[in-house]
Amino acid sequence: MNSFSTTQLSKCIARYQPGTPVPEACDPNALYEHCYSALEQAMWSEGADFHALLADYQALFREQEALIARSGNDTRHDFIIGIPIADRPPHLAACLESIYQVCALFDYGGHTSGTWKKIKIVVAEDSREETNIRRDIELVEAYRAKGLQVIYYGLDEQYELLHALPAEKRARLGRLLTTQPRERFYLKGQAANRNLCYLKFLQLTEDKARTLYYLIDSDQHLCVNRQARSGEEEAVYALNYFHVIDRIFRETDTLVLTGKMVGDPPVSPSVMAANFLDDVIAFFTRLTRLGSTQPCQFHGTQEKPGDAAYHDLAKLFGYQGGPATFPYQCRLAGAHDHAACLADFASRLNAFFFGEHLTRKTWFEYKGEFSQLSPARTIYPGNTIVNYAGLKYVIPFGHLRLRMSGPTAGRLIAAEIGPRFASFNMPNLHRRITEAGLNDDFRPGVEVEEKGIDLANEFERQFFGDLMLFTTEELVKGADVNQPFVREWVEEILNQKETGLLDLYRQKHEAIVQKNRQLNEQVFKAGHWWLDVPKLASSLAEVRAFIDNIDRNFGERAPAWQQIQSAEHRARRKQQIVEALLNYRAERNTWDSLFL
Repeated sequence: MNSFSTTQLSKCIARYQPGTPVPEACDPNALYEHCYSALEQAMWSEGADFHALLADYQALFREQEALIARSGNDTRHDFIIGIPIADRPPHLAACLESIYQVCALFDYGGHTSGTWKKIKIVVAEDSREETNIRRDIELVEAYRAKGLQVIYYGLDEQYELLHALPAEKRARLGRLLTTQPRERFYLKGQAANRNLCYLKFLQLTEDKARTLYYLIDSDQHLCVNRQARSGEEEAVYALNYFHVIDRIFRETDTLVLTGKMVGDPPVSPSVMAANFLDDVIAFFTRLTRLGSTQPCQFHGTQEKPGDAAYHDLAKLFGYQGGPATFPYQCRLAGAHDHAACLADFASRLNAFFFGEHLTRKTWFEYKGEFSQLSPARTIYPGNTIVNYAGLKYVIPFGHLRLRMSGPTAGRLIAAEIGPRFASFNMPNLHRRITEAGLNDDFRPGVEVEEKGIDLANEFERQFFGDLMLFTTEELVKGADVNQPFVREWVEEILNQKETGLLDLYRQKHEAIVQKNRQLNEQVFKAGHWWLDVPKLASSLAEVRAFIDNIDRNFGERAPAWQQIQSAEHRARRKQQIVEALLNYRAERNTWDSLFL
């Protein structure tokens, strides 16, 4: 080590040795690991000089990477990253940029030839619009030029790889992969497109024992959010994902690893409307006590919501309730008044229907050693890593297009492999809306029409996704997931769960109708100051549009609510769920045979 510059390592040891014992080790890598831990604890502590420590932290990793490269003996895992993408190039651009930043700042595997050799990225196309497909290809080429090994996995190639499977096997995998014809081989759904990624992974794999497969959604970034001293949210590249993930798979028998998300909630707006209305009402209630030209009071340290605080039915998932409302944090910088604050707030209201929650974002919380594992029960599809053996644990039931596919798959996987399905504290930053705004975004199940935003498809898929999830959760408590499920048992559990879920959705429906009526009265009929500010006319129109959209999607005449109430519609969906569960084991057996 003496002939190699270890300036960063020496600086770290000198800084932390007085308070932290340094292990006696001849292996310099052990010293680096010790220093990472010390820097992490310091960096995430209260009052730390965060950015200075982060710069030291990143530099320390780059120094170790140079040492590993110099040794010529890098036995760590290679990564193949899969990014499914459907008609939202701005999201893909942000996702690729985040991977590039992690590569540049931490330098996993080094890039002496100008390319990061241990990282490959597969962009799995699922777009319908030719314009978006061209933009995706341009992004792939742009990031190749920056040193990333990005592979474009287009619709024709996906179709050919699928049809290279033996016809009999392909027929049995139709529900997992897709049966759509070549001329309509797009918008296959997130589960099918993700599973088709696995076929490409098989083709690209050179060393089964030393390759990991990382699934990332296009609206997620390899960074996390923290609260700056000003109280504002900032995204930081403070986690070395590849380094920690490699270590976990080398040191444990993990097959499937998943991490959560921070930032925007990972759920549908169809299960957030009640609590969001509470917060919007609270915002206007506070605004009534403040003057329009008074300096904005919606700043300062934000209250951090707990787990699932954004979910109307959080208790169903075992989470306890928190405060009734969470305050809005104004995004505007510099001097401004409450009229300006209201205008900006109103401009973001309808982003809610695309999944943005203005008041209940999730924040990153440092909890100690990043390689520490806990048992998992939910797959976060946009932040999941598997080894070669873990490729078997696929997300099923994609043909149903239901929401909650990750939690449902997670219950099945946990029942099959127990602690080898694990969670770690390395979330991705989740951003539903890019800087391009709503006009350049696509979200399956959300339709933007001239009369407003239509969530009917997503809302319906949420209810029946919940029904399948809680049926599966109860089913695996007593069933052997390695054997076919028994029809009578599946049907009995499904009917029981349907009764309870219908009642909860009915209560939620009534609450939303009442709260939306209250918001309308408060904003437009109570004579408050904003009605007399001419420059706020367009902002109030946006608030009106939000109220109308809530009514359209959650009111008495909402199509999705009528479908959920329809016994005939429920019977059809329930039959689909039963058949899917009964076929699960046979489909998994066929899928598993691809990885022998």
